[in-house]
Amino acid sequence: MNPDEIPAAAFDEMVRNALDQLPDEAAALVAQIAVVVREQPEPDEVKPGQLLLGTFRGIAHTRVGGRVPGTLPDLITLYRLPILSVCRNVDEVAPRVLKVLGHEVGHALGLSEKQLRAYGWY
Repeated sequence: MNPDEIPAAAFDEMVRNALDQLPDEAAALVAQIAVVVREQPEPDEVKPGQLLLGTFRGIAHTRVGGRVPGTLPDLITLYRLPILSVCRNVDEVAPRVLKVLGHEVGHALGLSEKQLRAYGWY
């Protein structure tokens, strides 16, 4: 789909709406994580042939029980252009944003790619 159909401000609003749709348990975790939107990943973040829709950078909360005081917050990044590239039309964007956000929250909870796929958060 054409990225101009969903400008950055509209995409940001979709991310805010997706955050509001998370279950209460996940919302409490995400309150401790910085969530940002970037247009696309840096070239060194992506392997050749890989499409990266989002990332979680930090330590899974199941491993440390939360952010260690004095450290930078964990970070979830959603990549607008790659997400738009997998959507055929405007109606697919908000559900995809929610799915990518949920996937990255799953990583923050310590779930593996295999587990996330089994739960439908791929």
